[in-house]
Amino acid sequence: MSRVPRALAALLLLIAAFAGCRKEEKTEAPKEQPAFTFTVYPGARYLAQLTELDKRAAASAQPNQPPPPIAIYDTDAPLDTVANFYVQSYGYSGIAPDASNNLSAAKPPAYYRSGDLQADVKAIEPVLQKLKQPVDLSKAQGKYRAVEVDSKMNRPRVTIQRPYFDVTQSQVVDRTIILMAP
Repeated sequence: MSRVPRALAALLLLIAAFAGCRKEEKTEAPKEQPAFTFTVYPGARYLAQLTELDKRAAASAQPNQPPPPIAIYDTDAPLDTVANFYVQSYGYSGIAPDASNNLSAAKPPAYYRSGDLQADVKAIEPVLQKLKQPVDLSKAQGKYRAVEVDSKMNRPRVTIQRPYFDVTQSQVVDRTIILMAP
């Protein structure tokens, strides 16, 4: 064999090997879960106990699936300040007064909502019992305001609420909680 056919044969082998590697990468990519970029409000503190409890709850709901990426923080900053930080960082135009967006057919990407602490904790009581997490429902008293911010690309959905009920300590906490989850 002369040099030219030998060089072409080597080049074809390299191209075939490279194409084979690329094919493997394409089949492996969908198996991986998308990575999230958690944007943390400046000065917020990480709540490890609540984050782990949420991960355990997600794992108990879907035992054959790995728990989703979840992060929970809280801060002394007012609800509106934290909500505006996330709305701006996600590139949304503003926060709608509620999920109906003035009776529009499209749900807004960010909106206010309110709720009752005791009703919410009562709704998750079966999950807490399954996780053997003792909680005193009588201490979950009061109303709260919240903002829901839809996910965007590799950024998780964000729920911001004040006050919140800490189920690990059975107490109402007058701070703003930030829950980031898919």
